[in-house]
Amino acid sequence: MKKDKEKVIDEVWTEEHVRSFLQVRAHDGSDTDFHMLLKAYQSMRASDFELFVDFFISDGRKLNATGKDGRSVLQIVDEHRHGKEYADILRRAGASA
Repeated sequence: MKKDKEKVIDEVWTEEHVRSFLQVRAHDGSDTDFHMLLKAYQSMRASDFELFVDFFISDGRKLNATGKDGRSVLQIVDEHRHGKEYADILRRAGASA
């Protein structure tokens, strides 16, 4: 089977592209802020994620929003081997575990 999409490495994200993640919505009944922040974490390099977090906070969003399992994005990121830089960004922005 042929892959329909090649993985893009080191894609340059414009400010507009980063900001577009503020439009992401959950389709499974999850908290919108949690879903939006998790998708940004999963999709962005740390520098882009840091910019997104600034937009997220300016938009009045909740950094400590939780998913259906009661965990916040910070708690999830803390479990990831390569998540330290992202966790630090969230903590500096005011998130707590």
